[in-house]
Amino acid sequence: MGRVSGKMAFVTGGAQGLGEATAWMLAREGAKVTVTDINGEGAEKVAGAINAELGAGTAFAWQHDVTDAERWQTVLKEAHDAMGGLNILVNNAGIGSLGSVEDETYETFRKVQDVDVDSIFHGCKYAIPLMRDHGLGSIINISSIAGIVASGNYIAYNTAKAAVRHMSKSIALHCAKTGGKIRCNSVHPVFINTPILDRTKEMFGEEEALAKLGRQIPLGKVGEPDDIAYAVLYLASDESKLVTGIELKVDGGISAM
Repeated sequence: MGRVSGKMAFVTGGAQGLGEATAWMLAREGAKVTVTDINGEGAEKVAGAINAELGAGTAFAWQHDVTDAERWQTVLKEAHDAMGGLNILVNNAGIGSLGSVEDETYETFRKVQDVDVDSIFHGCKYAIPLMRDHGLGSIINISSIAGIVASGNYIAYNTAKAAVRHMSKSIALHCAKTGGKIRCNSVHPVFINTPILDRTKEMFGEEEALAKLGRQIPLGKVGEPDDIAYAVLYLASDESKLVTGIELKVDGGISAM
């Protein structure tokens, strides 16, 4: 316990799934945590549950549209003031879309880029100046194994998550050259049992859906949210103080094929 004691974290898309698991993980390991989501009530519910278990003032919540640059500036400043600083940023909010280059609409393609890519640009741009004054900092951008291994039916998602991977490296090099106090890395999950799989479960039934997806993974199983939260915890902690610009794959071996 206490791997991020005294640190102050900001987690987007925290109302459910990977973001919720990450917020809980960081809080249980000693950090103050701000949970944001476009679903403001969901973010408040997660923060309230964290405070109920770990004590008042552990978690804070804001409604947050990550595509809105002005909202980024407001929420980051308010979270910074509420927590007493900021030194962990987890850019987790994201969406996907199923469609090939011929089938996908440009409107949907752009929406996926806005949420999955542009939001990380905004978040890092406005968080970095706030992070510099609070010790060692860590930015963790949640990408996907789809940013490394492509599929013909995920043109928008593949493009966005690949961009997150390379953007994270650029940010890492910038931060290294401007004082070296802030690191930046990307995390690349395979299929994780979160609400993003609900559509597949509806199509095949939960048991068959998880088995079908698991057969595509060398380890033979779909991941759990904490599998990713533990990866974020390592990158957020000072244990990884020499780690920057990497892509941490949590993919059950799929990228080794």
